[in-house]
Amino acid sequence: MGREKLYRAEAVVLHRQDMGEADRLLVLYTPDHGKVRVIAKGIRKPSSRKSGHLELFARSRLLIARGRNLDIITQAELVESFEGLRTDLSRISYAYHVAELLDRFTDEDIENRPLYDFLLSTLQWLAESENLSLTSRYFELHLLDYVGYRPQLFRCVQCNDEIQPVENYLSAEEGGVLCPRCGEHVPRTRPLSMPVLKILRFLQTYDYPTCRRLQLRDAVSRELELVMELLLSHYLEARPRSLAFIRQLRRERQLKNKTKHGTM
Repeated sequence: MGREKLYRAEAVVLHRQDMGEADRLLVLYTPDHGKVRVIAKGIRKPSSRKSGHLELFARSRLLIARGRNLDIITQAELVESFEGLRTDLSRISYAYHVAELLDRFTDEDIENRPLYDFLLSTLQWLAESENLSLTSRYFELHLLDYVGYRPQLFRCVQCNDEIQPVENYLSAEEGGVLCPRCGEHVPRTRPLSMPVLKILRFLQTYDYPTCRRLQLRDAVSRELELVMELLLSHYLEARPRSLAFIRQLRRERQLKNKTKHGTM
């Protein structure tokens, strides 16, 4: 028997692109079909009933018709809008980051229900979190785990010795931490401070409600961001584009605060 012409799916909208005069191409992540690309016909018309149900980062229930090249959304019902992501530019920028990474790290039509559940949790955390940077680092590290790139943080990836509480090295190509002896002889490594290694291990080991209580010094937070960027960029073979926007927003906010308090 052939596949049914209509199927139902729950989905989160990761990306959208206008097509023609009124249509829109959507990249969705679903629990049963993984990542899929679909067309929402007529969604940009003022009279469209689907537009409010297919916003970026929203969770919706869909009825989808199979098409020759791309499937077509015929019905949409909003389930969760993650309201906190709608008006706060910082939260929106981190949601874009999460969506970009999930899009770029996954292939189409590969089911991964645990990753879908993790996406939903992350969007809720970003809608509520007081520390968006830490929440993002937690997502990045566990995303690598979900897609098969879990970094080794407890033993040297070269000699397998237990990592000692000193400055070590990180190698994206080797997939984890190198002890000082091995790290000196491996190209394209970067020093890894013990405070940041401890944070990485903590994030990798404990659940989010436990990790969200962490309070990081600015220097540790900056190094942690750079370490995760190194790992992500290696596997993507390019830097995540959303990080540049997040950093631009951060600089503008810091400049505004300096001006406000007369510290320039």
